[in-house]
Amino acid sequence: MRAVIHLTRAGVSLVLASLPAAGADDDSASGLPVVLHWGAALPPDEDVASLLALHTPGVPFSALDRPRLRGVVGETVSGFTGTPGLSGHRVPGSVAPRLRSWTWTSYDDDAGDGVRLVSRDDEAGWEVGVDLRLTVEGLVEMRTTVTNTGAGELVLGQVRNALPVAARATELLDLTGRWTRERAPQRGPWRVGSHLREARHGRTGHDATLLLAAGTPGFGFGHGEVWATHVAWSGDHAAYAERTVAGECLLGGGELLAEGEVVLAPGASYASPALVGSYAADGLDGVSTRLHGWVRRTRPLTRPRPVLVNTWEATYFDHDLAGLTALADAAAAVGAERFVLDDGWFRGRRDDRAGLGDWTVDRDVWPQGLHPLIEHVHRAGLDFGLWVEPEMVNVDSDLVREHPGWVLRGRPSALPDEWRHQQVLDLRHPGAYAHVRDALVALLDEYPIAFLKWDHNRDLVDVGAAVHEQTAAFYALLDELHLAHPDVEIESCASGGGRIDLGVLARTDRVWTSDTIDAVERQRIQRWTSLLVPLERLGAHVGGPVAHTTGRRHTVAFRAATALLGHLGIEWDVRTLEPAQRDELAGWVRLHQQLRPLLASGRLVRGDHPDPAVVTTGVVAPDRSEAWYVVAMVDSTLTEGPAPITLPGLDPARRYVVRDATPPGEQATGFIGTSWLGDAAGHTASGAALGALGVRMPVLLPETARVLHVRA
Repeated sequence: MRAVIHLTRAGVSLVLASLPAAGADDDSASGLPVVLHWGAALPPDEDVASLLALHTPGVPFSALDRPRLRGVVGETVSGFTGTPGLSGHRVPGSVAPRLRSWTWTSYDDDAGDGVRLVSRDDEAGWEVGVDLRLTVEGLVEMRTTVTNTGAGELVLGQVRNALPVAARATELLDLTGRWTRERAPQRGPWRVGSHLREARHGRTGHDATLLLAAGTPGFGFGHGEVWATHVAWSGDHAAYAERTVAGECLLGGGELLAEGEVVLAPGASYASPALVGSYAADGLDGVSTRLHGWVRRTRPLTRPRPVLVNTWEATYFDHDLAGLTALADAAAAVGAERFVLDDGWFRGRRDDRAGLGDWTVDRDVWPQGLHPLIEHVHRAGLDFGLWVEPEMVNVDSDLVREHPGWVLRGRPSALPDEWRHQQVLDLRHPGAYAHVRDALVALLDEYPIAFLKWDHNRDLVDVGAAVHEQTAAFYALLDELHLAHPDVEIESCASGGGRIDLGVLARTDRVWTSDTIDAVERQRIQRWTSLLVPLERLGAHVGGPVAHTTGRRHTVAFRAATALLGHLGIEWDVRTLEPAQRDELAGWVRLHQQLRPLLASGRLVRGDHPDPAVVTTGVVAPDRSEAWYVVAMVDSTLTEGPAPITLPGLDPARRYVVRDATPPGEQATGFIGTSWLGDAAGHTASGAALGALGVRMPVLLPETARVLHVRA
């Protein structure tokens, strides 16, 4: 039987067909499955069999004596010379799997339409299952499962998924970065060979690419065809783009396994993390729209995003009831709705050299526990959040003194080098896992905690082949806590943006985008992190006048405008505000609260502008009746004034009123000369004109921003 499948959802098609069966002995089996097309939707009645005939290659000289197409698994035994989809070995000796006969099973559910493909090589002792799903958002999810059907152990090497991309996608974009400078874009031509990004941090990493995107020449946020993939895993991983000499164009990736990290006993299985693919005909914004929809569906929010005040840069480790209750009162005065007590509340934690692992309240600082503080916070009208770092320990802790064997290490003779004076708790150990789980559940049982800021402040270095099981245990811990306390929201923080991926986003409600709250750096970091993360889950805080990581000084308005289109928070000692500053900050909080329903449901758009000094970020209502834009100047412009700012995402056929909605304050002097922005009534134009001609902004000074409101 020749199997053909055409899945189509949300303007995307995924087309699979099989090459002629090799040795199939029943009608339920088919030959090698190949992905003929991933991209723009094809007609529902497309003749897939004809497409296969039209796209079967010829036989070149110095090649196998038959036409060759790469199957859903890249097999070197079939003549594929690119990155293998599978590798592994047995001791002693092994035979590489040769997957010739496949069963196809179609399915559909609330998440989308899919097909499960299974093949078995009894001689090699491998069974391989590949799941391909086209989700309701138009995303492709691809997973591979390997089962050991042989007599001895199978030492797994790598399991990598890959999706084909049209050859016209000749440019690549990925991201890199470091602590406090995450998500820096880099792009260039896609040449023959492999562009490989490997992450060996034990967590996703500050330099993680998030998306590896290929597109037509010059693609941007609002134009060009783009194909992008993401490895939905929070541990070590690899992502690659590959053009082979045979003409294949592939985006792929998977978990990066250490030697001997996964050893399958007979009958045991390994399931890869999903490779998630997003295609759009209208640039990176279209790619993001599909991914944001996936996050919102898989981890739906049950309440509006509360504006929070975090205590870290206000108090650091200096905790006392009088100071913190005063901070809570000041937070309430500017309109905050959540108070988050950061590091320093637990036993022995007077600095960062001790206490991690001892997750009980320090009675020397809090003789009555946290109850007096939380009661005051509630009386002030805020809910309460708490910082934790459950995966880490200090050697100077009761936990390590009692259980030194619970520290994760790669060798029995020595601990790994310390990182921020801490080590890693070995969650693979049942006792260590139960200890931290029970300690967290006890906190949530005793105190009315609405939010956990979950930190992870070091890479996993010199831990041996432990990252796979450690990451799986982290997921299990989050899942158990969610079952025990489903209303508690959790933020993923890892030295800022060191663990941001779809694996963690499926289990948490917010990410801490970066440890820097310098507004200039944040404009860029948030812009590129939002490729993957919806705005309402992007932690964006108003910092103090001087950024602690860079020393830059910014106005309240520039800091607040930068945080406006995210999950707004305040990382500033608001007890120190002058009345004018308090009123100005409260105005920004009210504006955010006004538009946050739109943030949680609208479509993110990012303007393409010829001057890198201009950063435009907007959110458009699902029915395109309304939009908000922040236009920020992160540097001086190349010309006397910036070129017109286009406002993407609007309905071309409708007419809109455009007005300046920037709250009053110090920002009002942030431009030179006169402008239409002084007209409070605004001006009317069509969506077509605003998207093509844009609006001419005044000569804004560097490190200033304006907020525009557009309504039909």
